[in-house]
Amino acid sequence: MTEIETRRSPADPASPANSAPAGHNGGPPLDEEHRPEWGDGEIGNYFYWKAAHRAAWKNPSPGIVAFRIRKAERLGLTYEEYTLEILERGRHLQVEDVERIAEIKQARAARAARNRSQTRGNASHSPGADS
Repeated sequence: MTEIETRRSPADPASPANSAPAGHNGGPPLDEEHRPEWGDGEIGNYFYWKAAHRAAWKNPSPGIVAFRIRKAERLGLTYEEYTLEILERGRHLQVEDVERIAEIKQARAARAARNRSQTRGNASHSPGADS
């Protein structure tokens, strides 16, 4: 007759699957200090800012989106750039705001150049690049 292997159940305290000490409830480790969602500082106006951010970026009506797209195209900006300018400065850009529009376009070009250089850097480190 062959011997039958007996397996211990996971509930068995002597089981190697249970590496927690006796009396442990299996919950998360308590060594890590809890860090609140607003960071290490005072709470301040955290929840007001959070609500304002959510309200600012919620989906506007289709009519507002269409207006912003037309206006952005007229100024040579993207929808996101135009909308962000409204949210940051609290005003709609006009054709006369040549300097600010030039700053936004310059920032876009700098971002694109930075993204291109990062993409090239990642491509040279990709697997099979040195073959």
